[in-house]
Amino acid sequence: MADEIDYGNLMHNAMRSLIQDVLIEVKNNGLPGEHHFFITFDTNHAEVEMASWLKERYPTEITVVMQHWFDDLEVKDDGFSVTLNFGDTPEHLVIPYEAILTFVDPSVEFGLKFESSEEKDSQEVIPSPNSEEDNRDNIKKETGEIVSLDSFRK
Repeated sequence: MADEIDYGNLMHNAMRSLIQDVLIEVKNNGLPGEHHFFITFDTNHAEVEMASWLKERYPTEITVVMQHWFDDLEVKDDGFSVTLNFGDTPEHLVIPYEAILTFVDPSVEFGLKFESSEEKDSQEVIPSPNSEEDNRDNIKKETGEIVSLDSFRK
């Protein structure tokens, strides 16, 4: 038995499970109402699969939007795959949950931010602005109010 409970790792697993549950719901029933997702992921993760031209254009991370058009959504225990449109070019992506850096649904001001393994004990919830344009700027700049869950730990 370990000397302590690894809450950071347990929280990461719970947040990834939440993303999986949301994506299963979307696969089964589509995106309800105004819901849509901004998903930022590490393009260097060993299990990420994406077109070489996208990898060259986004060598470290990319933010994709699941909103009006997406296809072939498949959800598995270790990640998901989806076809998205990049400038009228459909591209298939395979994204493991471990590669996700942020998951935001601005329609309900919900967001998750995963820290790197060196910072695994620091989980944050990111409130999103109301406008989609402001949200895109917010994701790019990572500005805005961030509530750290560290403040609730003892």
